[in-house]
Amino acid sequence: MFKLNINDITPKRSLALFFLALTAVLWSLGGLLIKLVNWNPIAIAGARSLIAALLILFFIKKPDFKFNFLKFATAFVYAATVITFVAATKLTTAANAIILQYTAPIYVAIFGAIFLKEKVRWYDVITIAVVFGGMILFFIDKLSSGGMLGNLIAISSGVFFAFVALLLRLQKDDSPLDRIFWGNIMTAVIGLPFMFQSVPDAKSVMGIGLLGIFQLGFSYVLFSVAIKNVSALEAVLIPVIEPILNPIWVALVVHEVPGVYSLIGGSIVLIIITLRCIYTYFLSKKRETALKKQEFAGLS
Repeated sequence: MFKLNINDITPKRSLALFFLALTAVLWSLGGLLIKLVNWNPIAIAGARSLIAALLILFFIKKPDFKFNFLKFATAFVYAATVITFVAATKLTTAANAIILQYTAPIYVAIFGAIFLKEKVRWYDVITIAVVFGGMILFFIDKLSSGGMLGNLIAISSGVFFAFVALLLRLQKDDSPLDRIFWGNIMTAVIGLPFMFQSVPDAKSVMGIGLLGIFQLGFSYVLFSVAIKNVSALEAVLIPVIEPILNPIWVALVVHEVPGVYSLIGGSIVLIIITLRCIYTYFLSKKRETALKKQEFAGLS
């Protein structure tokens, strides 16, 4: 039987960039597919993760069954991230759900300062202030009570996503794909009781299959391969395709268009976070160059 070991895949740089771009495109389909599935949001999240876990298992072959607090916590916050994102997408516009989740880097900076004692820089303070200003615009639009609740759930999804990033950082010597696998398993277990409450129609079953196989499962496999072969800046900028394309697919197919204030707020959030990522990347490269010069001067 043919077996593909993910560790043996070493694509060239151009192929890695293609994989990363394709990953972002697959992620961006989440809003549309979730909107098209007529089922309980927690059931959708659970079924999607179950399919994704089986696909990821094919690549990792042997998941690590050794558990500790950090591994369990990572699985839990991952499950919370995907469940709240699906729920938010159902309750508010797809644009609001993905942009508000995209604020996760801000929470990473805040929680990193609190829990990891990382220093908050001046540009972090400016970014946080601008992002929260942009987020306020999401709540100015005339939304239903469900839409307002969806916005709040989307913000919580961003908070949980930030904890996923922080916990994966603390376990940088372990396989991130293994952690994602167990996160999907936990999501499937949480969603299992909700799956038996009703039976989805044929269109919904197809949507769930696409969500599990391509939007969540195969995308993370591609991401885990691509991330090892691209620069830090590319790893930050190319995934920005996701929050840009996500509402476009929904607008084209479902004809759901976010309000003017949400569009303005979303643009502000995307621009400031992207600029922060670019600035911090070049700042780190500058510091790296300075350290190399110091080392060279010390040797000479």
